[in-house]
Order: sequence, then structure tokens, then C-alpha cells
Amino acid sequence: MLRLPDDLRGAFKEPLGPVYTDTERLLSKAEGQIIAVGDVVTYHLRTADRDPDVAVIDGKTKREAVGDEIRRVLSGDNPRIEVENPAATLSEELLAALREAVDSDEHTVVVVTEGEEDLATLPAILVAPVGSLVVYGQPDEGMVGVPVTPKAKTDARELMAQFEGDTDAAFETLGI
Repeated sequence: MLRLPDDLRGAFKEPLGPVYTDTERLLSKAEGQIIAVGDVVTYHLRTADRDPDVAVIDGKTKREAVGDEIRRVLSGDNPRIEVENPAATLSEELLAALREAVDSDEHTVVVVTEGEEDLATLPAILVAPVGSLVVYGQPDEGMVGVPVTPKAKTDARELMAQFEGDTDAAFETLGI
């Protein structure tokens, strides 16, 4: 549905919020739903006894398969929605799954079976209720906690609007 243009890749180098290395400190900032994007982030939240309301995982970290301990912690009986999301894209399947997972009353895991979840942070910010916290990994630095505010939503929408493809249809899929 949407593809990240090469000239926009640099916009994702800088974290969209504060970087945390201490999970408890990160969780002290959480007031509403927590949406985790990434296997290692989800692992850290779960081992701190806070199962994210929504987790988006793909079985990889830094393009390599996650280890057995992470895989074990990420397995479980939460409802799962499997999607495909090719690298450097946001597929319609992923966007619809995010919307469904955020709207669910159950802790839900969106599993990217083919492709990657790297760009799911922006649509997660857009579908999350104001007051939520979207958490994603910043490689070799820690976890980024993005408080979902009206400004964060505006910034995420402006970035997504620069993707190649049918952004209006993408926003419609997200219900925004």
C-alpha cells in the first residue's frame, strides 16, 4: 500500500521520543495502552510483567532471528493476527491488523510472517488513543517511548503522507 521513499529514510534515524534503557522507568511514563513495535521491546516489557496491549513482532532483531529465550517469552496464548509486510513498506494487511488489535479488548499480537515490522511505529501512533505509549527499539541504544499526543499524531501523519502510494487509502484503512 505504501513504500518508504529512499530520501525519507534519514527521518527514521533520530528517535521519535525519549530513549530508555531501564524498562521500569519507561513503564512509569505509561498511563494508557502500550503498543510495542519489535520483538526485543516486547520481550523487555513482558519480562517486566507488563504485557503490551498490542505487540507487533516479526521474529527478528537487526535482521537476524531472535534467540530462543526471546522466542519463548513471545510465545503465548494471546490472540494473534498474521500479516505480510514487505521490507520498507506498510501493507494494507498490517494497517488493518493494527486497527483491529488496538480496538480489541484483548492483548493482541500482530505477527509479520513475511517481511518486517520496522515501519509500524507511525501507523501505531495514528491508531493509538491519545494517552497511550508507543514503544519501539532504537538499535544499540534502547527503547523509544512515544507518548501519543495530538502533536505526535500530526507528526506521524505528516511523515506517512510522504510515503509513496495511496496515503488516503492507508489513512482510511487505519480509520483516521
